[in-house]
Amino acid sequence: MKQFKKITELKNIRGKRILVRVDFNVSIKKGKILDDFRIKKALPTIEYLKKKGAKIILISHLGDKGESLSLVSKKLKTYIAHIFVREVVGEKVLAQCSKMKNGEVLLLENLREHAGETKNDLTFSRALASLADIYVNDAFPVCHRAHASVVGVAKLLPSYAGFQLLREITELSRVMHAPKQPFLFLLGGAKFETKIPLIKKFLKKADFVFVGGALANNFFKETGYEVGRSLVDTKLFGLKKLTRADNLFLPVDVIVKTGRTHRVKLPEEVTKQDTIVDIGPMSVTLIELFIARAKMVLWNGPMGNYEEGFGVATEDILSMLAQSRARTIVGGGDTVALVEKLKIENRLSFVSTGGGATIDFLSDGSLPGIDALCR
Repeated sequence: MKQFKKITELKNIRGKRILVRVDFNVSIKKGKILDDFRIKKALPTIEYLKKKGAKIILISHLGDKGESLSLVSKKLKTYIAHIFVREVVGEKVLAQCSKMKNGEVLLLENLREHAGETKNDLTFSRALASLADIYVNDAFPVCHRAHASVVGVAKLLPSYAGFQLLREITELSRVMHAPKQPFLFLLGGAKFETKIPLIKKFLKKADFVFVGGALANNFFKETGYEVGRSLVDTKLFGLKKLTRADNLFLPVDVIVKTGRTHRVKLPEEVTKQDTIVDIGPMSVTLIELFIARAKMVLWNGPMGNYEEGFGVATEDILSMLAQSRARTIVGGGDTVALVEKLKIENRLSFVSTGGGATIDFLSDGSLPGIDALCR
């Protein structure tokens, strides 16, 4: 594992201004935050720095279009007192930072208000760096992005990894390098092109690899099954060859939606009018058998379209994992939302805050934001 400085190595930071990259990119619907999981995961790092007497400046993005962090600020205030500054850089921000008291917390406005953030612009990176003496990255979900607040600032200030980032690296590295056997890998969701390297990699590491969700539709399509109106990638990936692997498993039944009705079908029974929306009950039973044998389970991505009401299989499997004695690691934004809904986080070994970052880390073993901390 690459070496980088950890937050616990910070010494004599009373009165120091510390710029903390957090990930408060939460789901918001109709003016309400649906899930504050990522906000809660940033609290240990913030509280640690507060107790040390540091002056904490929080930076985050929200969405892709520069939405205000005002709702996030309101939610954060239920956990920790802070001042919300409705700008990111500039004289007003510098003035607010200059009069901070020890242990005080500022939350700056959405980083993506500035084009320089996603472009990793040096001028914007320097403007952010000018606010503080030290940089801490505790935002694993954006570590796969070479953005100014993730990579640029880390090259300009003494840089450290926060508690959540450290735990993400530790837990996911354990899966890659020393998984307990038997090892079950569950992969769902969509975005097939980004996940096929992961399937190939874990076919060499895991005893059982089960592919569900929209990803399974591509396997069905390339093995000659009809997928109807189901979500499927238009590209071909040579998946028929992968199906020959003894440890690769696909859904043995699926839930299909036809008009306003839905029912269970075998994969070979799907018609052009059907849309595959979830895995079926026999598939859930198959996964249950794998979980019963496994000593480690890694899962990323839901097995069905839960946003449209087809989350039964995913919830059933999560409930099984919560009762399992195996080491259970769950990731992916959609899956984590259901973990929160079922209130079972404390019964799982680890729940990753990452979505795409988790996929990229498992595929490549590192991320730009982590590499930027290495000296």
